[in-house]
Amino acid sequence: MSKIKNICCIGAGYVGGPTMAVIAAKCPEIKVTIVDLNAARIAAWNDENLDNLPVYEPGLDAIVAQARGRNLFFSTEVEKAIDEAEMIFISVNTPTKTYGLGKGKAADLKFIELCARQIASVAKSDKIVVEKSTLPVRTAEAIRSILDNTGNGVKFQILSNPEFLAEGTAIDDLLHPDRVLIGGDSDEEGQEAIDALVNIYANWIPTERILTTNVWSSELSKLTANAFLAQRVSSINAMSELCEKTGADINEVARAIGMDSRIGSKFLKSSVGFGGSCFQKDILNLVYIAKSYGLDEVADYWEQVIIMNDHQKRRFAANIVKTLYNTVSGKKITFLGWAFKKDTNDTRESAAIYVADDLLLEQANIAVYDPKVEETQIHADLDYLDTRRKKENRKGVTTFNDPYEAVKDAHAIAVLTEWDEFKGYDWQRIYDNMKKPAFVFDGRNLLDGQKLREIGFVFQSIGK
Repeated sequence: MSKIKNICCIGAGYVGGPTMAVIAAKCPEIKVTIVDLNAARIAAWNDENLDNLPVYEPGLDAIVAQARGRNLFFSTEVEKAIDEAEMIFISVNTPTKTYGLGKGKAADLKFIELCARQIASVAKSDKIVVEKSTLPVRTAEAIRSILDNTGNGVKFQILSNPEFLAEGTAIDDLLHPDRVLIGGDSDEEGQEAIDALVNIYANWIPTERILTTNVWSSELSKLTANAFLAQRVSSINAMSELCEKTGADINEVARAIGMDSRIGSKFLKSSVGFGGSCFQKDILNLVYIAKSYGLDEVADYWEQVIIMNDHQKRRFAANIVKTLYNTVSGKKITFLGWAFKKDTNDTRESAAIYVADDLLLEQANIAVYDPKVEETQIHADLDYLDTRRKKENRKGVTTFNDPYEAVKDAHAIAVLTEWDEFKGYDWQRIYDNMKKPAFVFDGRNLLDGQKLREIGFVFQSIGK
């Protein structure tokens, strides 16, 4: 296949939007069209006010401004973009199944299959189809089966190109990745397809950082990477509970083991638990795959990472209730942060959702301030857990645009996201306007506990 001139990406979410924006910015000679059936989302990507982009990532607005209207386009005309493209990225959601076989563990591939069938029905010329979504091993085989049985004579090459983005640093991750992984077939046509994608990334990424493998290795590498990272978080969180019982300081323990070159310091920050769209979903997928092959011990090993993470969230909520004299009924608890991590507006699997759910069951009144998360998203997150309690959720949760209003008359503050701005607040002013005694539960080990205690707060953090 000759040099790629036209790319289509199906899915304008947290992966598709930033990834394609960077490709367009770095490859001005390639037309990049991002399509999505969600008209409101596409309208937000096209909004002249870059503050209204549907995905918040530091630096994304500048990248979009550079390429949008030149060679970067956002559209709801899915079939037109598929027809014109030589390379099609599939970047749609692959949530954990909530029904049927594999419920609660397997990836739900219905959106992937719909994409494949739409590509098959529209394509009139040969295409390279790139898996960008996080998928189970051997999903490419299913996609190939659909595409190769259209009967219209079109040839397809299937590549796996998993993303390794961390939300909050996605643009830097795209501009300066540790590696880019591309999996494809080993025959001549497969290698040509791999080379076509390698040549796109080589516009700004050193070729020694672009790894090529077979499709299956590429698919499994994504799941494995997220499983290893999540395992580190759950491991340090398991030790945090032991630290609290023994009088050790989890930060000192993490620093000590992190200086071991064999271990390293990354992902050793104890917290209320990991969230986001990848870690839990990918580990559950790995568990399901292992069980499907009869590898029960392997499945049990990885499932324990999820069990530990859930325990950490529930333990945090239980500690708030216990410390507030075993009742939070009618008490105002202010959440600082709702996003699953700083520098993103993504709330998927955020610890805040589960902590709030537990406290609402205890009849607490929850006040929420997050600099990037909208009120509608906060309510939607809670409703998703239990739609039967929709009315109670609305009554029990209030959102604020001003952090000082959010903490006024609160009995306690729970820090659930590590937003940098929280460290710069006037904490004396906050203390003066809270109920006494005033409690701070730092779920991210973000704040200066000694300083807050000197002001008068009752301060607790994870693992100390």
